[in-house]
Amino acid sequence: MSKDVVHTAPAAATRTDAAPAPADAGDAGYSKDLKARHVNMIAIGGAIGTGLFLGAGGRLHNAGPALALAYLVCGIFAFFVVRALGELVLYRPSSGSFVSYAREFLGEKGAYVAGWMYFLNWSTTGIADITAIALYTHYWAMFTSIPQWTLALIALAVVLAVNLISVKIFGEMEFWFAIIKVATLVGFMLIGIFLLATRHKVDGRTPGLSVIGDHGGIFPHGLMPVVLVMQGVIFAYAALELVGVAAGETAEPEKVVPRAVNSIMWRVGLFYVGSVVLLALLLPGSVYSADESPFVTVLSKIGLSGAGDVMNLVVLTAAMSSLNSGLYSTGRILRSMAVAGSAPKFTARMNRSQVPYGGILLTCAVCVLGVGLNYLVPSQAFEIVLNVASLGIISTWVIIMLCHLVFVRRARAGLVERPAFRLRFSPVTEIATIAFLLVCLGMMGNDPDVGRKTLLLVPVIAALLVAGWHGVRRRVSQAADEELSQLGK
Repeated sequence: MSKDVVHTAPAAATRTDAAPAPADAGDAGYSKDLKARHVNMIAIGGAIGTGLFLGAGGRLHNAGPALALAYLVCGIFAFFVVRALGELVLYRPSSGSFVSYAREFLGEKGAYVAGWMYFLNWSTTGIADITAIALYTHYWAMFTSIPQWTLALIALAVVLAVNLISVKIFGEMEFWFAIIKVATLVGFMLIGIFLLATRHKVDGRTPGLSVIGDHGGIFPHGLMPVVLVMQGVIFAYAALELVGVAAGETAEPEKVVPRAVNSIMWRVGLFYVGSVVLLALLLPGSVYSADESPFVTVLSKIGLSGAGDVMNLVVLTAAMSSLNSGLYSTGRILRSMAVAGSAPKFTARMNRSQVPYGGILLTCAVCVLGVGLNYLVPSQAFEIVLNVASLGIISTWVIIMLCHLVFVRRARAGLVERPAFRLRFSPVTEIATIAFLLVCLGMMGNDPDVGRKTLLLVPVIAALLVAGWHGVRRRVSQAADEELSQLGK
């Protein structure tokens, strides 16, 4: 498609009307079985995960109540990314999502980098997810005798089976996963509001503003811990871009996508910022820890029996949801790349249920390596892959904003037509978002234990991408020539 775009661009520049959006051969063969409720809940599920249910505890301990500001700031930039992607989706829905848009607006090299960095993100996140599932399952005594790697392998097999059956089953699974997460958060927030309204003591303290004021205020440890925690908060918002991938398999993306994207902002405000504010009003940040869900901490302090079991089940659900989404999205992204020649040919294969099983199996193969990691270093597996995944997330979001920049520039030149659903204040919004994401990446260097080692992987990954491109560029060129010849018939 990139050759088609390049060859027709000069001719298009002489016309006043916008050219039709080019088709992506990788979109052929998909069903349109995802309903509006599926896409809406996929959007919610992408916005709510283990980053809130589990990660907020350690971040509250380090940053204090100001963590709510960090979630708000990161949430605003995350919304800009999803809004930009939503506009591109309405311009041309594609299951290849931002990889397909990168091919059109940044060329084949851009699509190649976007696709493989996204694969890096989700394959390593998948390892983190199966590790988390195994750890959470060990919470219950009946599973403690089962090795961690065995539980990880069982979880991977179950989610793989769900993904291979049909996209409708995937949508249903995500729908109910999201329902569980939302219901849990709403339930906790109602309990928290009740505790505040009745002045019920929590761990011997009366909840309210005094809890914040008596323990160092909003910034108990200064501003720097809040800044440093941003990188982890960005990871908490990972998977929001799933809305763009799912849009390729829904019958009415022009109706479903704007509603799903616009709802993300208030969900971020309510669930992330609202929950953190409540947590800060109920207990001092020093009481929370990275080893326990902050919701469990609060509920255990008021003597609510069974709170640990309930929250462990919810966090387990969030990890299963993330793994489910990762297999779904990488399968579609890899198929788009395979059709263009930049991924192995077998990843373009689809089964009778119109599921791209080749790409899903490739992602699973990497996750199996994660099972091995759980066998060799069970205590370090989660932290290792989590930081590698963050590189993929940041690069994916940067590429989405770059695609949108080029898209808007072409629209102003009359080459394409922007939909009514738009990201406002371009190019300032895109540039500010890209700058923010790069700053978050740079801040990883302040973590000497893991962050700096992760940054050292950047040149290694860059070298692998360069070597890989030299290996596939001839196949990419052949695929583009074949597409051009088909268009000419």
